[in-house]
Amino acid sequence: MSASGGRRIKRSISIDATSIHFLDEDERQRLHKAHLLKPYLTTRHQEIDAWNQQLDAPESVLNHRQMTNIGTFRAYLNEYLRHHPRIRKDMTLMVRQLAPDDHGLPIEIYAFTNTVVWLEYESIQADIFDHIFAVVEEFGLRIHQSPTGNDIRALSGAFQR
Repeated sequence: MSASGGRRIKRSISIDATSIHFLDEDERQRLHKAHLLKPYLTTRHQEIDAWNQQLDAPESVLNHRQMTNIGTFRAYLNEYLRHHPRIRKDMTLMVRQLAPDDHGLPIEIYAFTNTVVWLEYESIQADIFDHIFAVVEEFGLRIHQSPTGNDIRALSGAFQR
């Protein structure tokens, strides 16, 4: 670790699988305003349009490819990390899906900071995940969270009314 000059971040967040959907045109246009996403959205849209035009099949969710909010979110996180000043660009950097489970769809961040100082590393990692938690709703996604006591009390109160 000291010799490499970087410390590994390997952490995931679980996305509520019921919040995953195809992007509609309004969402795509809104997300296109994000400078980190503009190149991805433009290129991906062209690729998908070209693919769909080659098909000899009626337009359908089952026949045609479309962009998803989860795929766009992964692309955003990848670009966010590639542009982050405290992430090493010369070491492995990826945003990937792990196997879905009863806690949702885990999205893992795998990257290296440009420091081995523990306090700095923790601060960098926390800042990255603070940002992820803050922007996830911009993609129409929800973080999976197990019900808390307050959730159960609120549900119980709703049934008593």
